Amino acid sequence: MSSPVREAMLARRSSPKVADAAPDDAEIVTLLEAAGRVADHASLRPWRFIALRGDARNRLGDALAAAAGLDGEHGARLAAKPLRAPLLLAIVAVTTPHFKVPAWEQEAVAAGVAHQLSLLLDDAGWGVMWRSGPHTRHPLVAEMHGLADGERLLGWLYVGGVHDGTRSDRGPEVGAASRFSSLP
Repeated sequence: MSSPVREAMLARRSSPKVADAAPDDAEIVTLLEAAGRVADHASLRPWRFIALRGDARNRLGDALAAAAGLDGEHGARLAAKPLRAPLLLAIVAVTTPHFKVPAWEQEAVAAGVAHQLSLLLDDAGWGVMWRSGPHTRHPLVAEMHGLADGERLLGWLYVGGVHDGTRSDRGPEVGAASRFSSLP
């Protein structure tokens, strides 16, 4: 069984180190048009993305350090983490009360869009890595992103150019058979 989609999924790799190039907003929106086609009970579109470039990454680093209660060398080290990529895409679940669709399901849709976006970015030749951490949902981090009530940060896609020779042809096998069963 071979298809371009399956091959792209098998080729996908997280890129912990990326170069300074990054897609522009128009390319991100084009990719989101496709990524946003995930299964979405009641078509709520419970997601949005926020691009962080330039100084916005510094403000995020400061918010992370403040959320952790760190200053000095440890705070500076944490504050520098958002500078690992030229573009961070904050993944935001936008949940609304709905009689058929609980908040967890709306968050799952947002995560699905983020994953599909990461696949599309990878397929387009960009390096991508989904990052989160213990302070992802801290109020100071939410405030830095300008999140409203009902919005929850799920993490960030770190996006940048791919360094030559840093991608492997294939990652470790998933071992899907050990994670699959059927009920009688």
